[in-house]
Amino acid sequence: MAPCTQRIIAPSLLAADWSRLAEECSRAIRAGADWLHLDVMDGHLVDNITFGPQFVAAIHRTNDIFLDVHLMIERPDHYLERFIKAGADQITVHVEAQHDVGETLRRIRAAGLRCGLAIDGHTPFSAAQPWLDQIDLFLVMTIQAGFGGQDLIPETLDKVRAARAWRDQHGLAYHIEVDGGVNARTLPGVLQAGANAIVAGTALFGAPDMGAAVQHFRTLAV
Repeated sequence: MAPCTQRIIAPSLLAADWSRLAEECSRAIRAGADWLHLDVMDGHLVDNITFGPQFVAAIHRTNDIFLDVHLMIERPDHYLERFIKAGADQITVHVEAQHDVGETLRRIRAAGLRCGLAIDGHTPFSAAQPWLDQIDLFLVMTIQAGFGGQDLIPETLDKVRAARAWRDQHGLAYHIEVDGGVNARTLPGVLQAGANAIVAGTALFGAPDMGAAVQHFRTLAV
């Protein structure tokens, strides 16, 4: 597992051209992405529907990249095995979902995958604290989850700062990931707050030169 201080760039497939799925995934790999971020939405936990395990399996079959699967669904425990079999490398679940959070995290780890825990833009950091010693990644939604293209909510970065302080105080090693409204303008504040895993959709897949955009995200000084 990469050190929690290593900057990880994870383009969000939500912003890709799905009519050219395999090519778009390959484009992210050629651009130098570390992970591919897959936002799975069920229309219940968030007000949007994206894709399911068969879509993840199609990406897994055609590309060789770490699949960072973000389950924005109401019952991650019910669908978990399907995403494990689909080829996910890391599965992140929401604290707001209807499930036994600790048991779901245990099942992800027992399957040999990395496990993550996410909180939405309106959820306080304290809601995640009971499980922070059980995860590989803590994801802070920096928008109200559901749709791409939103502006980053500056107040959500307080939770990134809190996550970094908690990690340091308790000797933990989870990555801190942010998702929502991250672009060249907002990235410096995100990095200064303490995030090291950066999800971006439009700013990367929509860039004229994706490779240059990824490189900028990777090397921007804090």
